[in-house]
Amino acid sequence: MSWGTELWDQFDNLEKHTQWGIDILEKYIKFVKERTEIELNYAKQLRNLSKKYQPKKNSKEEEEYKYTSCKAFLSTLNEMNDYAGQHEVISENMTSQITVELARYVQELKQERKSHFHEGRKAQQHIETCWKQLESSKRRFERDCKEADRAQQYFEKMDADINVTKADVEKARQQAQIRHQMAEDSKADYSSILQKFNHEQHEYYHTHTPNIFQKIQEMEERRIVRIGESMKTYAEVDRQVIPIIGKCLDGIVKAAESIDQKNDSQLVVEAYKSGFEPPGDIEFEDYTQPMKRTVSDNSLSNSKGEGKSELKFGGKSKGKLWPFIKKNKSPKQQKEPLSHRFNEFMTSKPKIHCFRSLKRGLSLKLGATPEDFSNLPPEQRRKKLQQKVDELNKEIQKEMDQREAITKMKDVYLKNPQMGDPASLDHKLIEVGQNIEKLRQETQKFEAWLAEVEGRLPVRGEQARRQSGLYDTQNPPSVTNCAQDRESPDGSYTEEQSQESEVKVLATDFDDEFDDEEPLPAIGTCKALYTFEGQNEGTISVAEGETLYVIEEDKGDGWTRIRRNEDEEGYVPTSYVEVCLDKNAKGAKTYI
Repeated sequence: MSWGTELWDQFDNLEKHTQWGIDILEKYIKFVKERTEIELNYAKQLRNLSKKYQPKKNSKEEEEYKYTSCKAFLSTLNEMNDYAGQHEVISENMTSQITVELARYVQELKQERKSHFHEGRKAQQHIETCWKQLESSKRRFERDCKEADRAQQYFEKMDADINVTKADVEKARQQAQIRHQMAEDSKADYSSILQKFNHEQHEYYHTHTPNIFQKIQEMEERRIVRIGESMKTYAEVDRQVIPIIGKCLDGIVKAAESIDQKNDSQLVVEAYKSGFEPPGDIEFEDYTQPMKRTVSDNSLSNSKGEGKSELKFGGKSKGKLWPFIKKNKSPKQQKEPLSHRFNEFMTSKPKIHCFRSLKRGLSLKLGATPEDFSNLPPEQRRKKLQQKVDELNKEIQKEMDQREAITKMKDVYLKNPQMGDPASLDHKLIEVGQNIEKLRQETQKFEAWLAEVEGRLPVRGEQARRQSGLYDTQNPPSVTNCAQDRESPDGSYTEEQSQESEVKVLATDFDDEFDDEEPLPAIGTCKALYTFEGQNEGTISVAEGETLYVIEEDKGDGWTRIRRNEDEEGYVPTSYVEVCLDKNAKGAKTYI
């Protein structure tokens, strides 16, 4: 089957058909292009969805992800992020392997088609020219034959007429001979042109046109094969990511299977356990007896000792109430009926007996947390203090590592003075030493509070007060007594001091607790050289090429502290970023 023999007279239809084939190919390219856009949009929406439900760094929501169910949900979000990445791979592969390649092939196909049909039109024009020459010679031969016949008839007429002179007859005979000779010449010319036309026509229909049509047929078949291969590639691109998508789905199933309801229940206990004992039974108060009633330690009318002020910091009261009921600890208070005390409890406002209570009350209203976590129940307070001690120990270790690195550098400078001045590192060693001392004092302060909570220290000593930085060792005993708090079951504190001792609290004690920690100023900028997934506490995730602010440079431990915005800051490996420090910024160091 060949188009050259079967479709020798369908040149125009073949031209239309091949153009239609190119249109089909361009339509398929458009289809694949729209599919890649859908994949990209789908991947983008999946990534946005995953990012939307990711826990925010250093927020309360992040603490909720310690539960196995929340961890499974976080794993699902991460897997969906990888799932979105596979759809991006589909889009990229379809664009590079199908859209781009077919677009280039379409351009080549158009050029080839144009060349073949140009050659076919040229052959058509040549055969049409030969046909016109044949028609012209044929008409000339016909005209010369008619002229020769008329000349012969005129000669015969003149020859038969006796009245015509001999000269006229001779002239008519010569004219007839000339016409006959012209007819013979036209006949020979017509015969020659006819033979030439037949040859050209044979070549056109049996050689030139079949060859041209054969090339067009091969071109069209290559187009059909190419679009079929593209459809196979289209399916293969999808099939290649199916195993990875399957792994993502398996990861989601594995995360779901890792959910442990018992573990989550235990975490709830650890998170909210107060450490208080349930309240005891309330004794019966017999109003029929004329004698003075004995008030139960567990009743609401318990005044906690008449005329005595037992101050035991961190100590537990003998009678336990519910965590949300406050004790009235006014000294030397006359016992009253339970109904009167209950009405007074419901209508009166808690009194604040000294500046420390005033500050604590205001800080709780403002949402601030006391430094010693005294607003928390004992068990929760112990955990917070232990966590703070661990953090401080890590900071101390970091500073010690930095001091060791600076010491080694100083030894190198001493051995090789051309590398640097050893004296230039002295101020750094002094600064690091001061930082270590400050951190150790902070650690001792929190360890003292931790020891109080765990019951190792029965009474809060004067040394702990000096470490806390809240009291002056030269203060009179009356001021010290004002600072000795009592802890009630609900985690709040009340004090039993006179108004005379309250006014002796230092003003700086009041002001320091209201100073909010100002964010560190930016000392430069940095550009992320690589992507870093900050999964550990204190780190921050960065994307390659992202620009952020530097708020603390590398202290020798290989980590740089950066900030993205007011809420997001943390540490990244120094080797992952390119740092550009502002020389005019406070705290920036110039390296030579």
